Amino acid sequence: MPIYNAPLKDMDFILNDVFKAEQFWQSTEGLAHLDQATANAILEEMAKFSKNVILDLNRSSDEEGGAQFNNGEVTTPKGFKAAFEQYAQGGWIGLGASEEWGGQGMPKMLTVLADEMIWATNPSFMLYPLLTVGAGMAIDQAGTQAQKEAYLPKFYTGEWSGTMCLTEPHSGTDLGIIKTKAEPNEDGSYNITGTKIFITSGEHDLCENIIHLVLAKTPGAPAGSRGISMFIVPKFLVNADGSLGERNTVAAGSIEHKMGIKGSATCVMNFDAAKGYMIGKENEGLAAMFIMMNYERLSMGIQGIGAAEYAYQNAAQYATDRLQGRAATGAQSPEKPADSILVHADVRRMLLNVRSNNEASRAFAAYVGQQLDITKFSDDAEAVKKANNRVALLTPIAKAFLTDKALESTLEAQMCFGGHGYIREWGMEQCIRDLRISQIYEGTNGIQALDLIGRKTIKTAGGFLAEYLEEIRAFANGLDDSLSIKAVSLDIAAQTEQLTQFIVEQSKQNPDFSSAVAVDYLHVVGMLSFVYMYARIAAAAQGQTDSFYQNKLALAQYYSNKVLADFAARVQRVKSGTDVMMDFSAEYFTAQS
Repeated sequence: MPIYNAPLKDMDFILNDVFKAEQFWQSTEGLAHLDQATANAILEEMAKFSKNVILDLNRSSDEEGGAQFNNGEVTTPKGFKAAFEQYAQGGWIGLGASEEWGGQGMPKMLTVLADEMIWATNPSFMLYPLLTVGAGMAIDQAGTQAQKEAYLPKFYTGEWSGTMCLTEPHSGTDLGIIKTKAEPNEDGSYNITGTKIFITSGEHDLCENIIHLVLAKTPGAPAGSRGISMFIVPKFLVNADGSLGERNTVAAGSIEHKMGIKGSATCVMNFDAAKGYMIGKENEGLAAMFIMMNYERLSMGIQGIGAAEYAYQNAAQYATDRLQGRAATGAQSPEKPADSILVHADVRRMLLNVRSNNEASRAFAAYVGQQLDITKFSDDAEAVKKANNRVALLTPIAKAFLTDKALESTLEAQMCFGGHGYIREWGMEQCIRDLRISQIYEGTNGIQALDLIGRKTIKTAGGFLAEYLEEIRAFANGLDDSLSIKAVSLDIAAQTEQLTQFIVEQSKQNPDFSSAVAVDYLHVVGMLSFVYMYARIAAAAQGQTDSFYQNKLALAQYYSNKVLADFAARVQRVKSGTDVMMDFSAEYFTAQS
């Protein structure tokens, strides 16, 4: 059976050795209530919940076929409702939410670590509260006081849940062509009519009401994305006293039959003149929706970390127990019929690839979380500006690079099992199926790459990256010369800067260039970020004699020597340009040989 033990010691290292979290919290208004002991207690409790409550439900929910649809109603897998109630009662839904509305006000750099454990043990379950948290953020930042009072406390007690309804059958990435209409009523409400697809948690049996945040267009709205407004559309209308009223005319038409995350209900939602209430300003709905989208995109990266950590732990345990062959240097366990496959260099290569990705990914997620905390809590205007720029630059990396590397990692972990990795009982095939969606939803990874290279790099003439490189160089220059990661960091920073300047210039001459090289460039900036994380990890571990810290230094060296070799290949792909792909005729792709 699959195993999982939360990597609490590694998490503590990232928070307290690498990022000096307690010092940051104590010096930041709004976070001074948090100390290291409290943070550790929170993570320890989540470790218990993830392992003891939802880990086994992950396998059983997949075996029973996931969420079930019957005549407009959705039944979640056995055990989900009780687990959700326990999760809500523990205060986990509002862990990072404002205390004003019943949340606990914890920083993002802590919640990313708590979330990793849930993603590792049951990604289908995680999607139910995740969308509620996102909807709560949008209402908190864009809603009226009355809307906040009506919805947010119910979200964080788990009595109500939330969704985001963007995609339509004909409109995915291009939201400007959505057809859902919002007709105004005399009482200030709107009648919402249209169909939305791929709606996570659109219908379920976990709580008494579901609050949909819906993108729609009002009469006469400007064309394109400039004409999108956002509306609150409850499953059950809410009376003035907060009690539930009549059923609204919104319903699930079906649920999707998916490759993975089967326990999560992914719905087609039909709105038939459903009563809705505008949130934020008219025609500014997309900006309000992106409040939650940016947080969700970081969450997808954390899904990747969780899956890769789960895969690593199971692969490492299997490799330790599996006896096959003998070490090239001679029998290591002569009393046994064969040695553990850990003696084989290729198995170690796979496991070290996975672990080096996991540790850099976890540090990077905490780093991005800290930037989000600065934007939310800091009263230093210049620090907030820099953090906002950093979040803008790195959100595509957090979503796309982390999930790309996570899929690579889970596949390598699966390979450690040989044929057993393909068999259901070991858990690897489900892990891969469940993880695959992380590269697709919340904007495919290709779209994330286009966002990075277009809006965040070319549009700013490399300005966001220049600020990031300044920080990386300042940190690297402060390292001891004995740390090899110092020279590596400065070299990778220089190459990334040169490549960025090349991209900015080429994009002026060739309109296809940025699209052709976007994914490779995203991986370049991703590897730059991982090198930076390893520089910070090495700085925290240097001088420590304990093997835990010495292994951190060794892993940083492994990443530099082995994994980072892909950096040069990505740079070369960018420099090779577009001609070789754009010279093919359109007919070539459908012609029969």
